[in-house]
Amino acid sequence: MTQQTTQPLRIGDREFTSRLFVGTGKFSSNEAMRDAAAASGTELVTVALKRANLSGDSDPFANILDFLESDRYLILPNTSGAMNAEEAVRIARLAAAAGLPKWVKLEIHPDPNYLLPDPIETLAAAETLVKEGFTVMPYINADPVLALRLQDVGCATVMPLGAPIGSNRGIETRAQIEIIIEQARVPVVVDAGIGAPSHAAAAMEMGADAVLVNTAIAIASDPAAMARAFAKATQAGREAYEIGLGATSSKAEASSPLTAFLNA
Repeated sequence: MTQQTTQPLRIGDREFTSRLFVGTGKFSSNEAMRDAAAASGTELVTVALKRANLSGDSDPFANILDFLESDRYLILPNTSGAMNAEEAVRIARLAAAAGLPKWVKLEIHPDPNYLLPDPIETLAAAETLVKEGFTVMPYINADPVLALRLQDVGCATVMPLGAPIGSNRGIETRAQIEIIIEQARVPVVVDAGIGAPSHAAAAMEMGADAVLVNTAIAIASDPAAMARAFAKATQAGREAYEIGLGATSSKAEASSPLTAFLNA
């Protein structure tokens, strides 16, 4: 499935026609992950390298990269599992040394219960990786001040969370994300918490440039079908944003004029 948007999305030196990005964790098998990615129409998939033993024969996900066509997807290494800036930088360097693109989804969350990103360590790692030539896409809490600081150091995007990772609770940080979008000089990718296609549509209608979805697709009874549903919702939300939504009103306004009927 090829997803078309009315305007392409540019991040760094790459252009994307799909604004749905897909994570590769939690799938029941690599085959299910491969089929869902294809069905979504995505052109960017994230891979959490620390959680995959890429050299271990006993790990059923060790060969995950064999299921992702590098000429079809930008494979975005994810530093998920890093506890601090030093670990995240090391994971990014290892990924680049292994031949993966010099792009990174920067994700540092030392808290095991809520997996909330550490803003201080994230900024420190971003500064280092940008200087080393990485295209850095940091996962952050919906903090408008931090988002500006990360843009200042040269990050290619900011990725505010809608709700905690894997919670499927939707866009709980809507007001803060709206500020981030208003002030953004780089694309804003809403990440985490998106548990239903309607959540993705809502994020896009707000003006987000893309969404990243993992759990909601991976745990669906039919991941490929759910991926298609997310693709449609993402596309619809973006189209509505580009067309322009109608203004809201505190009072009712009749959809059909009654004047001519009453005066007849």
